[in-house]
Amino acid sequence: MVQNRNVTKVLKPKIQDNLPEFDLLQGGISDYDSISSVLVNECLVENFKARRVCFNEVIFRNVKFINISFEQAEFLDVRFENCDLSNVNLNESSIHKVEFINCKLTGSNFTEAVFRNVMFNQCSGQYTCFRFTDLKQTIFSNCQLPYVDFYESKFSKLELKDTDITQGQFFNTKLKGMDFTSCRIDGIAAGVEDIRGAIISYTQAVSIISLLGVVLKE
Repeated sequence: MVQNRNVTKVLKPKIQDNLPEFDLLQGGISDYDSISSVLVNECLVENFKARRVCFNEVIFRNVKFINISFEQAEFLDVRFENCDLSNVNLNESSIHKVEFINCKLTGSNFTEAVFRNVMFNQCSGQYTCFRFTDLKQTIFSNCQLPYVDFYESKFSKLELKDTDITQGQFFNTKLKGMDFTSCRIDGIAAGVEDIRGAIISYTQAVSIISLLGVVLKE
């Protein structure tokens, strides 16, 4: 019998109440800008490309991002609520104490990003890219992320709860100790050594057995 593992603890972002609203379109964003202690609310943000922007103590609420690239950005104590981050580029970003709540992540690019104390709750989207990421103390809860890509990523105290990762990509990512029993994992791709030590249910074993080069015959 598999023993119960420790529950991942994630530090919540420190955000004060009643943040002043900030018009991101009017204010504009340039390389190396710093945006702090504001609420970005009910707006469309489009056609921004900036590097090394720092967001500190910011709430994004009901924001739709279109054609946005914030490479090597820093997000500290940030919450995204009901936002559409589809196809947003956050390549090589640092994401610490951040919550993504009920957000759309179709095609979002987090390649080579570093995650610390991050919560994804009730998020959805296909082909979300986490290639070469470093995720520690991060939770995905009640998410729908088919075709998610975690190629060659590093997991430490990462938890997947009631999350759909059907057809997900996990090659060159060590999954030892990862508990998939509450998740949908049909068709995930991983190497034999990658999957070694992962925790799965009896019914999920049918999906995993093909990764071992075994043919199941009725």
